[in-house]
Amino acid sequence: MRTPPRFDRGHTDDLMSFLAASPSPYHAVANAAERLEKAGFRQVAETDAWDGTSGGKYVLRGGAIVAWYVPESAEPHTAFRIVGAHTDSPNLRVKPRPDSGAHGWRQVAVEVYGGPLLNSWLDRDLGLAGRLSLRDGSTRLVNIDRPLLRVPQLAIHLDRSVTSEGLKLDKQRHLQPIWGLGDDVLDGDLIRFLEQESGLAEGESTGWDLMVHSIEPPAYLGRDQELLAGPRMDNLLSVHAGTAALAAVATAESTEGTEGTEGTELPYIPVLAAFDHEENGSQSDTGADGPLLGSVLERSVFARGGAYEDRARAFAGTVCLSSDTGHAVHPNYAERHDPTHHPRAGGGPILKVNVNNRYATDGSGRAVFAAACEKAGVPFQTFVSNNSMPCGTTIGPITAARHGIKTVDIGVAILSMHSARELCGAADPFLLANALVAFLEG
Repeated sequence: MRTPPRFDRGHTDDLMSFLAASPSPYHAVANAAERLEKAGFRQVAETDAWDGTSGGKYVLRGGAIVAWYVPESAEPHTAFRIVGAHTDSPNLRVKPRPDSGAHGWRQVAVEVYGGPLLNSWLDRDLGLAGRLSLRDGSTRLVNIDRPLLRVPQLAIHLDRSVTSEGLKLDKQRHLQPIWGLGDDVLDGDLIRFLEQESGLAEGESTGWDLMVHSIEPPAYLGRDQELLAGPRMDNLLSVHAGTAALAAVATAESTEGTEGTEGTELPYIPVLAAFDHEENGSQSDTGADGPLLGSVLERSVFARGGAYEDRARAFAGTVCLSSDTGHAVHPNYAERHDPTHHPRAGGGPILKVNVNNRYATDGSGRAVFAAACEKAGVPFQTFVSNNSMPCGTTIGPITAARHGIKTVDIGVAILSMHSARELCGAADPFLLANALVAFLEG
């Protein structure tokens, strides 16, 4: 039976707001939590004892969030339906001693995070965002969303070889952004500025996790506005879609039997797991290769009175959709793609396949995703790498191996992946969200 679509162009409009308001993983999970709170979810602390009550709950840890909805009919061995994603994007991140400069320019010392397209960060007006860690153990989000920094490119007059040999950037020497004028490097100046901007007393911050971002807002593109350009779509597009789908499914289930409504009795426990640090290997306490997801799922089973046998039964019946962006066929570089697999923008979500297990999809996983798309009335495409090109990877294989659960890699096809500004079809975000709703409903 086909599920009436819950999301349309308004979902893409909301994605644009989500991208603009989420310049760091910490902002992304805060914004996801805010949306879930409006749907009736409540935060639970990992240090507290958990109860087995039904309803929506979520855990925040740094730049990661795990949220789940327990139906009233759930038993200890009820399996999970998980949407997995990641909150981080390749960028430039501030070093522990950020204050730098030379030759009358004041600069900020940065380190390259992940694998960004370095040239995409040149000559852009950049803001600064992240979190400050305070003396009392708390954290404070900070977002300077105005022109503050700039990485200036060398004039062509001083490097004529760029026209013949191409642009060559040294990660240490050529990517340090400028933020002012002055001959003196004032140690602590940047953090004092951020404390002042955040309403904190000088010296109140003892640690920081900061990164630059392009302040150019997301925008529709093209004659008929059928394209969407924006930052951090890899992979906040999936985080946003997963959040919206989980909230929609929970809201529908919670209204079951309410007069004038038509709810959905869920056969599974729907889950959103959005991790940090995918772009550098996922090996952290907030990454997919860490214990966070397994801990949350196990505690949910045990809180409902389950034992290890119930945990084993629940995990055996669980399926995870690892949702991450993939490559749309590039019109200027079509030879880089597999000749028989050409995912197109606007063609619906992609199923990502690699027989060497860089993606976790197998035939049975394909059937699960195909059933969800059919139920939602959403078309889907298949992505396979050109045999002559190395294939990227995702949290999918990590999730499958670490937790022993069936995992399927999917996503939305984009161009300019890992650029400071990426491009997708404007319909694809809500097509993905509708497919995720059908999957979570079972």
